Amino acid sequence: MTTPKKLFIKTYGCQMNVYDSERMAEALGGQGYVETATPDDADMILLNTCHIREKAAEKVYSELGRLKQFKTTNPDLKIGVAGCVAQAEGEEIMRRQPAVDLVVGPQSYHRLPEMEAKARTGEKALDTDFPEEDKFEKLKGRPKARRAPSAFLTVQEGCDKFCAFCVVPYTRGAEVSRPAARILDEARDLVERGVREITLLGQNVNAYHGAGPDGSDYTLAKLIWDLDKVDGLERIRFTTSHPNDMSDDLIEAHGTCAKLMPYLHLPVQSGSDKILKRMNRSHTAESYLRLIERIRAARPDILMSGDFIVGFPEETEADFQATLDLVEEVNYGYAYSFKYSTRPGTPAAERAQVDAAEADDRLQRLQALITRQQRSIQDGMVGRDVKVLFEKPGRFEGQMVGKSEYLHAVHVSDAKVNVGEIASVRIVDAGTNSLAGQLL
Repeated sequence: MTTPKKLFIKTYGCQMNVYDSERMAEALGGQGYVETATPDDADMILLNTCHIREKAAEKVYSELGRLKQFKTTNPDLKIGVAGCVAQAEGEEIMRRQPAVDLVVGPQSYHRLPEMEAKARTGEKALDTDFPEEDKFEKLKGRPKARRAPSAFLTVQEGCDKFCAFCVVPYTRGAEVSRPAARILDEARDLVERGVREITLLGQNVNAYHGAGPDGSDYTLAKLIWDLDKVDGLERIRFTTSHPNDMSDDLIEAHGTCAKLMPYLHLPVQSGSDKILKRMNRSHTAESYLRLIERIRAARPDILMSGDFIVGFPEETEADFQATLDLVEEVNYGYAYSFKYSTRPGTPAAERAQVDAAEADDRLQRLQALITRQQRSIQDGMVGRDVKVLFEKPGRFEGQMVGKSEYLHAVHVSDAKVNVGEIASVRIVDAGTNSLAGQLL
């Protein structure tokens, strides 16, 4: 019996990279690979990289420097770099780190088996093209294992917005939507493997416009309504959205589709119209606030989350105060905030930068406000009854952990429930990052 080869994948960044890593593991599963939790005994190491954060490429090179030592004990080990840093850096990765055997961009994962075979012959394998064939279709039929009760499902990739701070249009390419029928097939397959909640993914997921089963143009809302009919699928979420693509039918779906959860991640980035224009965001603070009003009118209990960049080039204290004012008005349940950092090749990288100490101070003030809002909302959950999808055992004997409709982490002691069950829970206490509940 042939001993399986071991594959170690380290995933950086967003949920889409998590999804992509799963697809890469399935693709290489057909070549006899099984995943391992450590690089120590791996026959192939893949870094699935993200280019969003500061100095992303340098962090990858540093990690590669640490990983090359494993080739000393296993000369047959192959090391690969995938994802957005691979797309941006390409052949430069192999030049700077000769221990790397293959480099593959986000649109070429379906070619991994051929690239792995080439690397096994001692040749370097590089593919950072934007191929015409559908990588998702090419990945069909790979070995599939039982799944956790929650899963990601990519429906759209790429971005046409060209925000001044962002590299995604250059690393992921133009917006492309998958045909609805293929998404529905994958959703049914996930449900058969134990999934009860699916999060639809896209760089601009609500810009989804895929071909419908009848040849019509499908919006995200129409796709959600088709997923609503999938037996066994109990919960639907989507991320990440752009305010400009929050259509009327999608807002209506939040109020009428029972399986669409009352949680929406809708990044605004800044509360200053001047900065939004310089970011090329194409919306204003006022239009964003009016959009929030419409969404909450459709679903009053919806929990909002967002993204913010502080210290963007040319941001003044008045611009930053406008951001604080917007946050106060929206009242976020979650929000992710970052200090601006340059991305080579983006328009904002060439502009006058805000003093680093001032940007740090603004970030701390914004995060303090967001933390207060988040804690207030979590405290307000005490005494409420929620539905929890239990995902895994907790740290303590008899404890189970899951997610509420609002994406709050909830833990229950002495829980007589199984992974994958949805049960009613009364919230009895609120912590910094989670809620404690009792089964009803």
